[in-house]
Amino acid sequence: MLMRTDPFRELDRLTQQLLGSGTWSKPSAMPMDAYREGDEYVVAFDLPGVTPEAIDIDVERNMLTVKAERRPVAKADDVQMELSERPLGAFSRQIVLADTLDTEHIKADYDAGVLTLRIPIAERAKPRKIAIGGESSPRQIRG
Repeated sequence: MLMRTDPFRELDRLTQQLLGSGTWSKPSAMPMDAYREGDEYVVAFDLPGVTPEAIDIDVERNMLTVKAERRPVAKADDVQMELSERPLGAFSRQIVLADTLDTEHIKADYDAGVLTLRIPIAERAKPRKIAIGGESSPRQIRG
């Protein structure tokens, strides 16, 4: 038997039980980090215990949608659950991507429960030098 003394953890558990886990019609949010690394925009989602086959990534125009589902582990008939804190069900997150990102070349990796998306910065959004052209001889303005 496990003993816990953190009253806030117990409150969180009770709140989760009352509100229920995520379903496909009402998914729970998944934690994420987003940052720029060189010429890429990186988004990392925490999805521990989710198999890669249960992750769905879609991009429509500039809307990135990540959905995942964590299913319960099959248990033998003689197993009696003592404590269950790991959330089960559906998780989803939608992000509006800037027009300056190249959504055609998104790379996705999944390692150690973290889904990492690398989105390249579009060539048109990268800084560039603009040459100044013009006449080499001065012009006289008449008025």
